[in-house]
Amino acid sequence: MIPNLQPENTINPDYWGFLNQLEKTDFSGEVKGDFATRLVTATDNSIYQILPQGVVYPRNHHDLVILFKLASQTPYQNITFSPRGGGTGTNGQSLSRGIIIDCSKFMNNILELNLEEGWVRVQPGVVLDQLNSCLQPHGVFFAPSVAPSNRATIGGMINTDACGKGSRIYGRTSQHILELTWVLPDGTESLSFPMDTIALNRLKKQGGRVGNIYNCLDNLLTDNQDKINQVFPQLTRFMTGYNLAKVYSEDKQTFNLNYLLAGAEGTLGIITEAKLKLTPIPQAKKLLVIHYESFNYALEGAMDLLASEPGAIETIDETILNLAKQDEIYDAVKDFIPSSGTINLVEFVGESEADIQPKIDSIIAKLKGGNQGISGYYLARDNQEIINLWKLRSKGAGLLGNQRGNRKPIPFIEDTVVPPVHLAKYIGELRGLLAEYHLIYGMYGHVDVGCLHLRPALDLKIPADAELVRKLSDRVVALVRKYGGVFWGEHGKGFRSEYTREFLGDELYQVFREVKTIFDPQNRLNPGKIVTPIDSLDTVVKLDSPMRGEFDRQVNPSKISEYEGAFNCNGNGACFNFDPDDVMCPSYRVTRDRIHSPKGRSSLLREWLRLLENHGDEITETPTTLIMRLWNTLKQWRGDYDYSQEVYGAMNGCLSCKACASQCPIHVNIPDIKSKFLYLYHTRYLRPFRDYLIAHIETLSKWQSVHPIIAHILSQNPLSKAATKTLLNIVDPPVVSHPTLKEGLRTRHHPKFNLDRLQNLSGSEKECSVILLQDAFTSFYESSLVLAIYDFLHKLGYNVYIPDFFPSGKPTHVKGFLREFKAIASQNCEWLQQLKSLEIPLIGIEPSIVLTYRDEYPKILNFSPALPTIDLLQEFLSQNSDRLPKLSASQPYFLFGHCQEKTAVLTSQKQWQQLFTTMGLELNIVNTSCCGMAGIYGHEAEHYQQSQDIYNSSWGRIISTIDNPNQILVTGYSCRSQIHRFSHFTPNHPIQALLKLL
Repeated sequence: MIPNLQPENTINPDYWGFLNQLEKTDFSGEVKGDFATRLVTATDNSIYQILPQGVVYPRNHHDLVILFKLASQTPYQNITFSPRGGGTGTNGQSLSRGIIIDCSKFMNNILELNLEEGWVRVQPGVVLDQLNSCLQPHGVFFAPSVAPSNRATIGGMINTDACGKGSRIYGRTSQHILELTWVLPDGTESLSFPMDTIALNRLKKQGGRVGNIYNCLDNLLTDNQDKINQVFPQLTRFMTGYNLAKVYSEDKQTFNLNYLLAGAEGTLGIITEAKLKLTPIPQAKKLLVIHYESFNYALEGAMDLLASEPGAIETIDETILNLAKQDEIYDAVKDFIPSSGTINLVEFVGESEADIQPKIDSIIAKLKGGNQGISGYYLARDNQEIINLWKLRSKGAGLLGNQRGNRKPIPFIEDTVVPPVHLAKYIGELRGLLAEYHLIYGMYGHVDVGCLHLRPALDLKIPADAELVRKLSDRVVALVRKYGGVFWGEHGKGFRSEYTREFLGDELYQVFREVKTIFDPQNRLNPGKIVTPIDSLDTVVKLDSPMRGEFDRQVNPSKISEYEGAFNCNGNGACFNFDPDDVMCPSYRVTRDRIHSPKGRSSLLREWLRLLENHGDEITETPTTLIMRLWNTLKQWRGDYDYSQEVYGAMNGCLSCKACASQCPIHVNIPDIKSKFLYLYHTRYLRPFRDYLIAHIETLSKWQSVHPIIAHILSQNPLSKAATKTLLNIVDPPVVSHPTLKEGLRTRHHPKFNLDRLQNLSGSEKECSVILLQDAFTSFYESSLVLAIYDFLHKLGYNVYIPDFFPSGKPTHVKGFLREFKAIASQNCEWLQQLKSLEIPLIGIEPSIVLTYRDEYPKILNFSPALPTIDLLQEFLSQNSDRLPKLSASQPYFLFGHCQEKTAVLTSQKQWQQLFTTMGLELNIVNTSCCGMAGIYGHEAEHYQQSQDIYNSSWGRIISTIDNPNQILVTGYSCRSQIHRFSHFTPNHPIQALLKLL
């Protein structure tokens, strides 16, 4: 039995009082002080873990004014705040021990678009890809680019003055800001925009808090302009905070405070709205992939390529390209990249192909000349290939986290910048430095501007490796300064703020502190980042602040190995993808609650295991007596706190769709973790009766099919439905098929399955035979589909043999009945081995069941014995496509794939498409998220609304645009059930559509 777990960290009484008082005001957002929310917000994409006191989610600008007005009252003046966007920062910029202000959940609206004047006004929680998806139909975009564009927020980009690919042309975020609306820590509101000196003087004279800021700042800049010009390096990637050199224009006629606020990491004011400049989308784009034998050759080649003035040159090293082979992106780019070596991605953009083709031709001519170190090249043929190649580049950081072994490449020296002319020499010395410590690493980045991302592989659970963060940082700082560069060219200062003085010098460092004093004299906004105010007793944050590794090292290595995915999660946040049609983590997308994401669940699970370890009691996997579990459950209902309950809440929201197992660069398999957690959780707490019912639904459905009419009457009448919902929290129970599969097979004279008879088939007979495995969902709830597949295969000339039904055990795995699942898997494995001996192909119908045999069985049985191959329908038909007839149809079909099938078998959807093409039919693959049913999840009453919301956000929205339901083909049973439930028709399986044409 697991013990009751009490986290050591409780909320400071002052903060608890503030959060309680805030809820009594007109604040319309959410206020969270629970440990799970705080814990999930304690990490970002950096190596650090800093537990905040609480998290608030404002809904609008007025909420932030209310927040800070309350914080200005006497009891709360020691409370600090830090803004947070997408949580993609690599240096802990948004981590704080105070209150986190998260604008991503509600303040994520595009407020106004003015195409005539070329601007858009947004709230800070808007995601970059969300904004550009809205702008794309109008031929414009927000130009600054970052790798995590599908989850990075505009507010976060402003606070780090972000830039990425294409910065040689488009510059930094600050260069695209027209206006910022912001709030000071005393609740003062202001609007900043470029102004001439007349407007500046008028503002200075008006007095008040804002007038005083402009007055003091103008005097400070005037007094120190020479020093600023002397110290600030002339690099495009220099200032990521307090860019004093840009506040006044070069002619001194324009004063723009936004250059100061951008990159300030929320230390000066909290941004609530931004008016942004729009840029026309280039009409022509070409991407050249140049293959090099080594990384050094790629660096040297990049310097030669600069003369052609490309829009971007990005390098990806051998380490990342090798790791990409384990990722779903590889299938899309494998034909364009070398099997070994490294690459440069060279992109040209212009108003027409005539503008850029000569540059491409010139480079290709030189490449054909046999340059040393170049092993080949590829010119992307279309926009989709360009998108896929840049997707490979954007996955660089995430892929590095998937490197094998305990040492993982981590960020802390990963955005250094030197003048491009010195880059090769600098990298040579840097590599030598890493070689001293015998470290492996991954490299990629923007070589066109001298910014390279480098991540040494360390295991921060080992104290000696944790100490290397300091040692390496100190030495890299010295090396960067030697070459006239900076330590932080792109990703903000964060916990590297202690090096600010070293780069600025004492005099200008004091100027920075004066800037902080002007805006935030009490050091209440993201305290310790960049600098502290004059006369403050506070210090800047330190590089060796608490790291995740310090907490993880407290867990037994055997548990770390068992839950490897959760511990490998590096916080890159790929699961925060905003795209409603992306398959990754529907539970996060619909709730916008980071607890309900793979990253959030991993964080909670790691802490759960740490607390179990620190508790000291031996954890047994045997449930206690019924009385003890009942007593523990009653105490839970009474309100007794146990951290395990917070973890349970997060895991219970998981759909077990398994998208994370392949779509996450780290391959964090939350459904697998969830099953293990539930297994242990219920050693202490009673299971709801519903869990037992669901776990055995496969057997129950078989019993229902014995008397389908009676089963229908008993389960589908209004009284029983109401009772099922009230007593079991189950909604929309499925309807058993009538006539049954057994009756249908009887009319087709299908003989009873006989193993001995099949063993005596001749070789030629076996070549024309298949074994079609049953699953509970299609056999008992969609018998017409099984019969359609039977008939279709018969028409192709196959003898189809259907063994008796046996439960797969998948529901027991989903609900954490791991002992039962192992017993079922072991028994089924013996039967499947006997079927394998027949040397007749085995085919499954329902993707989730077939993939249970492939994924869950080997793990629970410790990969022994080897299971036979069980093909999905499209896999089998693709191997035997010569039997497929030519057909014709007046309209194209649209394929909506099962999410687990799409992500676990990356070629599955293309196989269907190729089959239809072979038969003379058009099949369009529709990109969708999860349908929201996910087997069990959509039938659980507490998830009904979320299930519907997930469906409407993707499947329902797309289906509503297709006029003819017969064009819609769906491969998953749950997906067809969900469409029937919310769109009120039952779509065909691809085989049913083909059979009708036959």
